[in-house]
Amino acid sequence: MPSTESILKIHPSDNVAVALTDLRMGQTVKLNGSEYLLISDIPAKHKFMLSDVDQEGDIIMYGVLVGRAVHPIKKGGLITTQNIKHAAGTYGLKERKTAWHRPDVNKWKDRTFMGYPRADGSVGTANHWVVIPMVFCENKNVEVLQEAFTKALGYEPKQSPYQAMVQRLVSMHQSGSNESEISSTDISIDKLIEQQQTKIFPNVDGIKFLTHTLGCGGTRQDARALCGLLAGYITHPNVAGATVLSLGCQNAQVSILKEEINKRDPHFAKPLVILEQQQVGNEQQLLQEAIKQTFSGLVAANKLKRIPTPLNKLCIGLECGGSDGFSGISANPAIGFTSDLLVALGGSVILSEFPELCGVEQELSDRCIDESTAKRFMELMSTYNAKAEAAGSGFYANPSPGNIRDGLITDAIKSAGAAKKGGTSPVTAVLDYPEKYKAPGLNLLCTPGSDIESTTAEVGAGANIVLFTTGLGTPTGNPIAPVLKVSSSTKLFTKMNDIIDIDTGTIISGNETIEQAGERILEYVIKVASGEIKAKADALHHDDFIPWKRGISL
Repeated sequence: MPSTESILKIHPSDNVAVALTDLRMGQTVKLNGSEYLLISDIPAKHKFMLSDVDQEGDIIMYGVLVGRAVHPIKKGGLITTQNIKHAAGTYGLKERKTAWHRPDVNKWKDRTFMGYPRADGSVGTANHWVVIPMVFCENKNVEVLQEAFTKALGYEPKQSPYQAMVQRLVSMHQSGSNESEISSTDISIDKLIEQQQTKIFPNVDGIKFLTHTLGCGGTRQDARALCGLLAGYITHPNVAGATVLSLGCQNAQVSILKEEINKRDPHFAKPLVILEQQQVGNEQQLLQEAIKQTFSGLVAANKLKRIPTPLNKLCIGLECGGSDGFSGISANPAIGFTSDLLVALGGSVILSEFPELCGVEQELSDRCIDESTAKRFMELMSTYNAKAEAAGSGFYANPSPGNIRDGLITDAIKSAGAAKKGGTSPVTAVLDYPEKYKAPGLNLLCTPGSDIESTTAEVGAGANIVLFTTGLGTPTGNPIAPVLKVSSSTKLFTKMNDIIDIDTGTIISGNETIEQAGERILEYVIKVASGEIKAKADALHHDDFIPWKRGISL
């Protein structure tokens, strides 16, 4: 709930509060009839003690253990990396707690979005063609195809505004302008932006070129995981067809890719162009054949059109990056309520980033629909953390310098807020990377906390749109699925509104409830899914794609 106070106590059992504005030492703040004299400056987003705590005493936030005191901390004192350390509660198999407060969705039950239907019954929020290398040796050829296609087909202007800016500076230099004149000249990028060309294929949202650094060496498990991820993208509802370039001798063989495609879609019927360079032999011939066959595929993809589709065909990925001390009380719970709305409508959501679920394992395992699902979640969590510990960096090392600077000083504090993205509905399935989701409802997907690796995995698992919360500002997107940035504060939204789509700072200011923000976000999602609004990441061509090489990445 929003607070009109300067501080917020999130859960009744918490012994810390969050500062909603900068607070000063000596200031007295009030909450729920109680007064607290601050003995430290408390920056906005940071936390202070509501009562004295002894050395090794528990720090409780969101109603769970998030740390322990390194030495005694007085009431009104700031908690920092110097006076508390990471700690999280133990977890085990307990009774199911799958009852939840299902939100009222009557006003959405007959709503639709305009989507692209696929033969396997899924529905896309976009219609892309993808060009994918089986191995990094083919990245150069993928880049040649990108240069050949994107401008010729009208997906990019003939010249970017930054190229135009350089050209303007070259002209000044050649006309005799000195260094001082050149460095002080005011060139507005907005005025240099060319009009987007007319697209040759108006019903094809984009032709996307994915490159990566894997496929050759590594373990056979690495190769299988890569093929599974690529199969997830090829079979994805936002993809009309694909061109695959293979060298031929790499571990990630085309035969494995075909097996993984069959796992995800046994009746796969999309156009699929596969070319192997060591069979074709001549690079020029390879590229010419790729261009001709891809162009034919685009002609077919352009015949597809959007149709009205029930909201239960939406699958939303839930992601956070550049989180701050407000993320867990505004943006994350807001999209958590959006998640609950979609689940109540029969749709699907995917919550990933397992290192950022540390400390809330018991709650999530209790919410699993059956014991086998709960066991799988706990096994994946414990195995992942054990491997991280063996490498000298457990889940405790997850918070980044930016997280810590803005109030997330232990992994458990970060995790307790990050888990709010998943709402309150039961966990219907637990997936291991790079599995594809099958069950409606809340799915947990094992991925790193690393933003792009996790987003890449969520889309590979079938998310046809992603809600990405941020407290610090993260310029990232995905090649085939719209990634909507949700800011935790209005200050950030105003500062970086070129990359952020939705503001939930309204919750911090008290102008909106979590539920109202969640409903507003769902309405925005429907418009983006229908092609009425373009995600800012798509407008800026933020097509980030990083496969997870199964190892230690937090």
